[in-house]
Order: sequence, then C-alpha cells, then structure tokens
Amino acid sequence: MNELVPGGNLPLPGGALTLRVPGPFDVSALITDESGKVGGDADFVFYNQPTAPGARLRDDTLTIDPARLRAGADRVTVVISPADPGTPLGRLPAPTLHVTNTGGQPLTRFTPPRPQRETVLLLAELYRRGTGWKLRALGQGYADGLAGIARDFGVDLVEDSAPAPGRGAGTGGARSATPRPTPATAPRPTTTLRPASAPDPRRSASVPAPRTVSPTGPHPGSPAARTPDPTGFLTLANSARAKAGSPPVSPDPRLTSAAQAHASDMAAAGHLGTESRDGTSVYQRVTRAGYTYLTIGEHLVSGPRTPAEFVDYCLRTEQARRTLLDRDFTHAGLAQAVDPRSGDVYWTALWATPLTAGNLARTAEKVAALTNAERARAGLPALAVDPLLAAAAQAHSSDMVARAFYSHTSPDGSQPWDRAAAAGSRRRTIGENIACGQRSAAEVVEGWMNSPGHRANILKPDFTHIGIGFAGGGQTGTYWTQLFGA
Repeated sequence: MNELVPGGNLPLPGGALTLRVPGPFDVSALITDESGKVGGDADFVFYNQPTAPGARLRDDTLTIDPARLRAGADRVTVVISPADPGTPLGRLPAPTLHVTNTGGQPLTRFTPPRPQRETVLLLAELYRRGTGWKLRALGQGYADGLAGIARDFGVDLVEDSAPAPGRGAGTGGARSATPRPTPATAPRPTTTLRPASAPDPRRSASVPAPRTVSPTGPHPGSPAARTPDPTGFLTLANSARAKAGSPPVSPDPRLTSAAQAHASDMAAAGHLGTESRDGTSVYQRVTRAGYTYLTIGEHLVSGPRTPAEFVDYCLRTEQARRTLLDRDFTHAGLAQAVDPRSGDVYWTALWATPLTAGNLARTAEKVAALTNAERARAGLPALAVDPLLAAAAQAHSSDMVARAFYSHTSPDGSQPWDRAAAAGSRRRTIGENIACGQRSAAEVVEGWMNSPGHRANILKPDFTHIGIGFAGGGQTGTYWTQLFGA
C-alpha cells in the first residue's frame, strides 16, 4: 500500500472512495469549485450536516464519489478536528487517513507530522486533474479552529449559545484569557478560531491587516513611487480606481519583489495559496522585503494571461474588486510566473499602506473606542488607556509575529500578567484577548464580542484600564492584543 508524505499525490481510480480517520476526531469535508470557495452551506459536510451530493459522512468515515459531486465541484478538502472542542491536536494520538476504493481495497495511507497547538487540520484533498481525480496529502494546521477555515473557504459559521456536549464551533478568530483574580490563580484561556497556516484554495483574496513596526514605505513623488509601469498594470488599475472615486496607487519595488517570489513559488508548486511550500506566507515575504505595512491585501489568481485580463478578472469578481478599489491602499506590486508543466499563469498582486506612528496610534485608539462603545451599551464605564498595558500588549503582538506563535503563553512560558508586570504595571487583575487575521479595528472588536470568553473580558465590570497592540506579518498577516487591568 502506498504511504503518502505531505505534498505527495496519488491518481485515483474511478468510483467511490472511503476516507477514514479513526480516533477521537471529527471528520469534515469542504466541496469547492475553481474559485476555491464553497457554493453555499450545503458544501460543508460535517456531523450536523452529514450528506451532500457525492459525499456522505458516517462516524469517522467519509465516502466521496467524484462523479456525483455537484456541478462545478473540482476539489474536496478533508478536515479533522478534535471531538472534544478546543483540545489541541498535539494532546491526541497522531491522526492517520486510510483511503480505500469502492471494493474496500486499501489505496493509500497518510499520517501527517504530529500537530502541536493546532485544533483543526486540513488533512488531504481530492482534486480534479484533466478528466480524472487525484489525492494530495496536506497536513496543514489551524491553531484556532473552523472559523479560520470558514474565512478562506467562504463558509458561514454561527456560534451556538449552548453547544451540545463534545461539539462546538466559534467565530471571531481570537483567543481570550480569563481575568487573573490574584497572583496565585492562573486562568484557563478559552479558545476560538483563526488559522495558524493558511490553506491553499484556488481563489482570489484580499486580507487587509494592521501592522506595527517602525515607519517605512515610499510617499508619492519618492523614487519608489516613480517606478515605471512597463506592464501597464497600474495604469489599468488606477483607471478603474479613478472611476470608483478611489485615489491612485503607486508602484513599490519591495511589493513587486515579494509578489514575484510568491508567484514563482506557486507556479513551481502548481497550486495557489497564501503560504508557500517552505511555510513562508505572502505577508512574511512583504515584511522581509522591507515594506512595513499598516494595511495589506492580496490577489492570488491563476488563469489570466495578461495584466489586462487580470484586472478584468478582478473587476468582475466581488471580493477581488473590493480589494482593487479599496481607498485605503497607496502602493501596489504585481508579478506573474508560469507553471512549466501545465502552462498555467500564476499571479500575485499586493496592495498596501505603509505604517506611520500616527496611523498606528489611530488604529489603537479606534479599537479602544469601539471596546468602550460596547461597554457603554452594557451600561459600564469606559476603560482608560494605560500606557504600560499598551506597551505590554504591543510587545506581545510583535512577539507573536517574531517568534511565530499564537497563544496567551509565550514560548518562554510568560503569561499576560507576567508581561504586564514586566512593562511596569502594578495592576492586580489582568485579562487578555488576542486575535489574528482580522481586517480592521471594527472586525476584530466584532469578533471578540461574538465570542463568549472575549466578550466577558470586554464587559467585565471590574476592569478600569486597557492597552492595545497589533503587529503585521507572520502566517496570518496581523496579530491583535487587548490587555485589561484593574
């Protein structure tokens, strides 16, 4: 029997297949088309919705008949999560996928590298190749569950007010630590959702994200802004932006360099994704190229042959159009690369706004204002911004980017109250919310308010002060921290 390794693939025979993952796991499947998005809620197969055309879930076994999938479906992504929600996969036995054909004969087996903090794993995918189908081993993990996957695949998840025992899915892309009542009592963080490593669906996406580091980025009229436009891409893009009332963007060689590296890697892999084969995200490429951003968005697309076709595609696709016309962006870079095997053209367009001390401060102020608006609606007094809590929150967001983790517990073992004390704070009660991947201050506060643990921190009557931090880069583009004190 064939044993697959991450990235390995196997041609599949005709007929139905069974995919089984024994153990304390929930198995799910996402059915997507060429856009990389589900066509609707019916394309998400899980324990509460166990059937779809061509797909059936029973206990730990998923049966897929590619010929009977809905029209337009060209990919089925197999997902696993702990049956006990919130449990890191690293605490469970290693999952193994067993694949058999319609006669029950074993075809292949795949055991991914052992997960650590991840609570959801993209285990494998069945995908159309020409007139046949293939299976690819993935093993890509999400630290915070199904909401991150939902964001990338277009599934709407609603958090139950009282989930059934052993089941649960949250929204909001965040984690929260419960307040520390005394120095001797440590909290158990509640976990909600956001990816640790992004999947690679075939899609065009924009993920604007705040960033905090020292200010960089050219201003209009600088040498970078006067870079020529040999492909005509910016002329086309700025023409469309002008018609929509958006200001023009200027080319930036650092964004172009990062875009070229990412497009070339996608072409070499023959697959779209925000993360390349070596685990480098497109956001990390931007920051490593020297562009420090406040907001960023990207288009990852295959198919168009020319910049004109690329821009036309973006204008005809709702989410891609929003990115192209976004008024907040000031700089852009475009690159393409060709897959030598298939001849497919892979595109990466990057859109960004450079960080300044002023717009960084305004973003933090907006998070605090939105948080206080929620408290006012609950009849609670506003929180005052505390510079020491802000310094600790900022340091934690930056540390999560720098050391590539997403947790209330730092790699050195420090907890929120330890970081507050290290920043000079003497407040006795400390609480923390963190989140990653959100597009704006409004989105991150909304996500926290949609999650019971985070909402409890925001609306805790005892808290009197707050500090906000966020940093861009890493695997998901942005990392937010709220640190509360009393």
